[in-house]
Amino acid sequence: MALLEIRKLTKIFPLGESIFGGGAKGEVRAVDNVSLDIHEGETLGLVGESGSGKSTLGRLLLRLIEPTSGSIQYDGRDLLSASHSDMRRLRRDMQIIFQDPFSALDPRMRVEDLIAEPLVIHKNTGAPSPSSREGGVRTTVEALLGAVGLDSSAVRRFPHEFSGGQRQRIVIARALALRPKFIVCDEPVSALDVSIGAQIVNLLAQLQREFGLTYLFISHSMPVVRYLSTRIAVMHRGKIVELNTTEQITENPQHEYTKTLLEATPEIAV
Repeated sequence: MALLEIRKLTKIFPLGESIFGGGAKGEVRAVDNVSLDIHEGETLGLVGESGSGKSTLGRLLLRLIEPTSGSIQYDGRDLLSASHSDMRRLRRDMQIIFQDPFSALDPRMRVEDLIAEPLVIHKNTGAPSPSSREGGVRTTVEALLGAVGLDSSAVRRFPHEFSGGQRQRIVIARALALRPKFIVCDEPVSALDVSIGAQIVNLLAQLQREFGLTYLFISHSMPVVRYLSTRIAVMHRGKIVELNTTEQITENPQHEYTKTLLEATPEIAV
């Protein structure tokens, strides 16, 4: 069953005004007429070089930026016609894990407050908070820290007191706070060294099984995507140039760009 149905999604960025007053210099089609489905419970890997449009597509799916044209259906609902208040409620189901864990965390906030913030915001919308079922916010935060492999003693510490891998675990715990169905993982291991990145990839796979998550996993690394993904979409210059099962993409690639990606990246140990 498709959790997300994306049809002819396009995002055009203008390049700016001409110095001669002739209007815009041009435009960039960051996402160009993309159509695909993301099935409930799967990991769809989205792979391509920097600048191919991967992160833009991920942000479009969460409406962090607005598309130029196209449609997005999430769980049978038209996402692009949803009001601001409707989107706030939908945020419970849809989360994102960013590339740089340090910039994703407010350095002035303790871990407990960072992870609890989505719970507090969601409670203010008038909808029930998951913490009400688990004995309060502190209990929920400690349970989430345990789920990502961190000790409950972390609650009183600040982000700068943790390593990069530990900070990414905190980011993941925060993303899980509202029990989402769908998470965009936007290059979540590219800022980490290989061994720590492998640990985070394994953690994401474990959490998917435990929480029944659906992932869009964005990366420039074919080996990482191959390890985690059910299917792989290859993106080049804003377009999906190939989409198939992981086995078909890695064993029998059809597009020359896919073959180039496979040849260019070494294997990693996960």
